[in-house]
Amino acid sequence: MSVRLLPLLAAAVVAVACQDDAPIAVAPINAMADSADQVLFGVRHNITDAGLLRARLVSDTGFIFDDGTRIELLDVDLTFYTTAGARNAVLTSLEGTYRTRVGSMEARGDVLVVGEDGRRLATEHLRYDPNRNQISSDSAFVLTEPGGRRLEGTGFVSDPDMNNIRILSNVGGAAGVVTVPEATPPSGAGSSIVPPPVSPPSPPPER
Repeated sequence: MSVRLLPLLAAAVVAVACQDDAPIAVAPINAMADSADQVLFGVRHNITDAGLLRARLVSDTGFIFDDGTRIELLDVDLTFYTTAGARNAVLTSLEGTYRTRVGSMEARGDVLVVGEDGRRLATEHLRYDPNRNQISSDSAFVLTEPGGRRLEGTGFVSDPDMNNIRILSNVGGAAGVVTVPEATPPSGAGSSIVPPPVSPPSPPPER
């Protein structure tokens, strides 16, 4: 019996040895962690202007530089608010930079802004200025609206909910589905109006 078990034991030892030699998965370390003044996890910050809430910033990780005046962010989620405090758009991006002195925000990588009305703006780079309550970019972008309307170009300036957008160059797009109301025929259309006959003047009476 012991002789027959030897091959099985040898196979088991080889299997364990192969498992020990397998590389161990290590979570990637961001290079900014080595040079940052401080590293934050679960970043949450309210961006205000004159005491008014303009946006709420949420990020997975933040790396603080320059004596706390610059924060490099990963997995950015920025929610915009109206002056009445209602949410009107949400921005997401892979990375971002927040300047604490002026409150400005810069988003980079797969930037997407989604308005409450369904508008979607996609670009690779975007800036947010809370003092002007304005988003802008010099990069190519695509804006889609419910109903299929599509705008694209290079560079834009807009309010966060994309109701008033100015495209800087290379404007293009598609109108999407357009519903044209049925034209109402003018009054009397399809019918003919004949004026009454005019009688010839009567001859003067004979004398």
